[in-house]
Amino acid sequence: MAKEKKTKKRFAKKLLHKYRMVVLNEDTFEERFSFRLTKLNVFVAVGLSAIFLIAATTILIAFTPLREYIPGYSSAELKEDAANLAYKTDSLQKVIRLNEQYLGSIKSALIGEFDLEKLNRDSVLSGSSEDMEYEEVSPSRADSLLREQVAQEDKYNILPTATENIDFSLFPPVKGTISEPYSLEEKHYAVDVVVARNSPVKSVADGRVIFAEWTAETGYVIIIEHSYGLLSVYKHNASLTKSQGEMVRAGEVVATAGSTGELTTGPHLHFELWNEGNPVDPTEYIDFN
Repeated sequence: MAKEKKTKKRFAKKLLHKYRMVVLNEDTFEERFSFRLTKLNVFVAVGLSAIFLIAATTILIAFTPLREYIPGYSSAELKEDAANLAYKTDSLQKVIRLNEQYLGSIKSALIGEFDLEKLNRDSVLSGSSEDMEYEEVSPSRADSLLREQVAQEDKYNILPTATENIDFSLFPPVKGTISEPYSLEEKHYAVDVVVARNSPVKSVADGRVIFAEWTAETGYVIIIEHSYGLLSVYKHNASLTKSQGEMVRAGEVVATAGSTGELTTGPHLHFELWNEGNPVDPTEYIDFN
C-alpha cells in the first residue's frame, strides 16, 4: 500500500511538474518569449484541440453544402430532385405513348377500320398497348357483384359505356337534307348532309383542331376536339380554313363543303360525332334542317 501511494504521488508530481518553454533568437540567443507548462496542461490542451477539431469538421460536413463534394455522399435535396425527375420522365413517356395511340386511332377512324364488336369506351385510345405493364389484381366479391349488377342494367344498351355528358347545345355545322343517316349496323358512324358546293362548314362547339389534312379516300378532313370528351369530324371538304393546333369558336367557319376524296358521291358533308371514344348519332344533338 505504501508503495502504491508512493507511485501515485510520484506520477501526480510528474504531471504537475513545471517546465519552461523558451523561444530564442538563433543568432543572438535573445529570449523572445517563454511559457510555463506542465505535462497535464499540455495533455489537456491537446485533448481539447482534438475534440474541437472533430466537432468543427462534423458540423462543417453535416450542416454546410460542402458535404455534397464528398465522394459517395448525396443530400436529401439531390435525392428528391432525382425522384421528381424520374417521375416526370415516366409521365412524359406515358403521355407520348397515349398520343401515339390517339393519333393511330384517329387514323383508323378516318379510313374506316373500326370493328363494331371491339368498339368500347376507350376506342379512340385503343392503340397497341402490348408494351404496357399491368398488374394482375383479383376482383373482390363485392366488386364482382357490382360488375354483374351494372352488366344486367346495361344489357340492352346499344353503347353501354357511353355517358350522357353532352349537356351543352351544339351548333349545326351545315343546314341541308340528310342523304344517309347514322347506322351502327352498316358501320356508318356519321350523317351525310347534302349541301351546295363551297357552303361554309362551321364548328359545332368551341374547341381545338387536332387534325386538318388531305386523305385519299375522304378528301380534306378536319377533326376538332371539344370539352366533355367530344370529337367532331368533317370529311369531303373542298378546302380547309383552319390548321392543326388552332382554337375555334362555336359557329366559326372551319372548311367549305365539297366532293373531295375517292368515296364521295357528290357535294355533301360527312359529319361524325364521338363522345368519350364512342360514335353517337349527331341527329340526337343537332338539328340539320
